[in-house]
Amino acid sequence: MSHIDSAPSTPGKFKMEKSTYFNRVRWHTSLAKLAMWSFVFLGAILIFFFRSPSSTPVPADLSRRSLRTYNWGGPVWEKRVRASARVRSRNGFAVLVTGAAGFVGTHVSAALKRRGDGVLGIDNFNDYYDPSLKRARQLLLERTGVYIVEGDINDEALLRKLFEVVPFTHVMHLAAQAGVRYAMENPGSYVHSNIAGFVNLLEVCKSVNPQPAIVWASSSSVYGLNTKVPFSERDRTDQPASLYAATKKAGEEIAHTYNHIYGLSLTGLRFFTVYGPWGRPDMAYFFFTRDILKGKVIPIFEAANHGTVARDFTYIDDIVRGCLGALDTAEKSTGSGGKKRGPAQLRVFNLGNTSPVPVSDLVGILERLLKVKAKRNIMRLPRNGDVQFTHANISYAQRELGYKPTTDLHSGLKKFVRWYLNYYSDGKKADE
Repeated sequence: MSHIDSAPSTPGKFKMEKSTYFNRVRWHTSLAKLAMWSFVFLGAILIFFFRSPSSTPVPADLSRRSLRTYNWGGPVWEKRVRASARVRSRNGFAVLVTGAAGFVGTHVSAALKRRGDGVLGIDNFNDYYDPSLKRARQLLLERTGVYIVEGDINDEALLRKLFEVVPFTHVMHLAAQAGVRYAMENPGSYVHSNIAGFVNLLEVCKSVNPQPAIVWASSSSVYGLNTKVPFSERDRTDQPASLYAATKKAGEEIAHTYNHIYGLSLTGLRFFTVYGPWGRPDMAYFFFTRDILKGKVIPIFEAANHGTVARDFTYIDDIVRGCLGALDTAEKSTGSGGKKRGPAQLRVFNLGNTSPVPVSDLVGILERLLKVKAKRNIMRLPRNGDVQFTHANISYAQRELGYKPTTDLHSGLKKFVRWYLNYYSDGKKADE
């Protein structure tokens, strides 16, 4: 698929004494865990209500995240929606892609359209990063026949209207407030998009008939402070290092709930540091490229005692193949009329490259591709939600989805740099 640019250790066995004291300790431990998670979700709800957008004036960084009034509806609009979602291949899907103007959303939408699936996008085009890049992606998709409805996943009326116009067989839910560090500036936007928005989408999906199968983007960030590598889907995910990670973990628990109660088929995908053409400007490989070309100093983080910071960089084409594999193997939801009729599929997969690369090596590759020496500033890894390393165990995805990443970091960055130089060569201004 071309891009768009022309076994765990075995614990020792031990014998526990069954005693009244043990049962009492176990009961108190369970109660403590229940209380802790109750406070976490209560705090998230409070943040949402006190920080989420309202009709009263708010600071610019919050208002841009608000549920604005979008123009939609009418015969012409409905005709355009139906045309975009029309299936053109035998046994094809009708897919609603949320966050379709985003990095992964654009590539997945284009890939689905190429193979004959019906695709309709939805995106709110917020300005977390340069909206002109999102608009450029929108134009790219329009040329392939994909229409993106401008709207918010928190808009229940809009979502219900879309399902009324098109009986979607699948939903690829990629809309989210991204970024680990920004959560320290605007936590409410993460609750608004990643929790409230997800719940709103699931509420609509549970009530339509037939219910769609849902594939959605979780994140490798859920592994948090885990020190066991590579990260496996069986590993603990109860130690998030950032609010972003906590909202994605909450999403996985919410998915479990809607699967259990309403019979929704749900597949979560834990992406590992996705990169490539049309990427996000807030990602290190992107702004490193910009700043190296501008002669600016770039920060290279290291852990305590000069420890290496590394990432499991995964090229966008590999991620797209994983997304399509998840859609193709997703079973039908089992609910009807908001009621569960039988057990439904519930899965979570890692989608990574399995080859972590030190960030300093990433910079070295960019230097060679750009033919410019980077001005490096070695800094201590800050406590802002970043973790020291990520490393995916993809054996489950290989077995169930046929997932097999094929692009090494040098090859992927070469394609990204070619796109970057071409995109910003015609007068477009990269973010400062």
